[in-house]
Amino acid sequence: MAWFRKILAVLGILFGSLLILIYSITFHPDQAQPAEVKCAEDAPILKADSKIKVLVWNVQYLAGKKRVFWYDVPNGDGPDIGPSREEIESTLKKITDYIRSENPDVILLQEVHDGAKNTFKENQLERILAGLDPSYVCSSEAFYWKSAFVPHPKILGSVGMKLATISKFKISDGIRHSLPLMPADPISTQFNLKRAILQNDFPIEGGERFTVLNTHLDAFSQGTDTMHKQVDTIAGLLKELDLAGHSWVLGGDFNLLPPDFDRKAMHANGAFFYSDEKEIKPLFDHWSSAVPLDILNGPEKAKYYTHFSNDPAIGKPDRTIDYIFYSSNLRQSAYRVDQSEKVWDISDHFPQIGTYVLK
Repeated sequence: MAWFRKILAVLGILFGSLLILIYSITFHPDQAQPAEVKCAEDAPILKADSKIKVLVWNVQYLAGKKRVFWYDVPNGDGPDIGPSREEIESTLKKITDYIRSENPDVILLQEVHDGAKNTFKENQLERILAGLDPSYVCSSEAFYWKSAFVPHPKILGSVGMKLATISKFKISDGIRHSLPLMPADPISTQFNLKRAILQNDFPIEGGERFTVLNTHLDAFSQGTDTMHKQVDTIAGLLKELDLAGHSWVLGGDFNLLPPDFDRKAMHANGAFFYSDEKEIKPLFDHWSSAVPLDILNGPEKAKYYTHFSNDPAIGKPDRTIDYIFYSSNLRQSAYRVDQSEKVWDISDHFPQIGTYVLK
């Protein structure tokens, strides 16, 4: 039996080496850790009476709207795995032109690539910043997918995707908060997305602070309690901010329909990705939404749809899954979802634009 023990020992060494390799090429963030912040030394500080215009947008890694990606359809066999260089260049210009025209004070972006094989390993935040007005003097970022190699047949290379917050005003610090992971086997978990909240604090003249939270919750989590857990984590963070008396805005792609939204009214390919669990309801119950729930489910709900699927079977905007929530010590003076033709070919999400004033 000595030969058998030797084989087991060799297999154990090989398996152990594989685990070490997997761990070394994947991303292992702490529950809460500092997020990178870059700021000009002379960045202006918010005034107590500032009107803060916030743009929230999932920019779909500058891929545009000409593709049907493999994950865009329920059976995972969409034909495309990435955009062309020409599509990225075109979309990049449209995004930066749009931001210049809207001139927001704070920008919250999701699905910004950095080091991903399917977008030519470019740092897209750097490219976006290079195309903006120089008044955007601060930025912060937090990865939520990062690996030197992912062995999925549609990827077979590096991935890198992050939340990015850009500002005309001084950002004093940043924190990356990890969100609960989707259940999976220990090896798959290493390669999967590790969703997060990017928290940034903005000092206000007089000693107060304004907090901005940028997030992107899980997709493809049907049949699990992942979304309940992720919303609970967000709610816990908001309660802490409320107890401290801070003003805050939370924006992002939540991948959740409004509570009581009628999934039967959607195309089956779109309804497939959601449940009737009302996971996001605690946020509507306790805090102000940019659009009240009765409007999101009312006769004018289509005005606030934020998602336009790449799936050609759906063919039109048909759901709200991106939101802005804000604290009780803020007043919302304006809000809209921009569904104009100028943004239809930029991303599978529409930009949200809200303006907030300290009470």
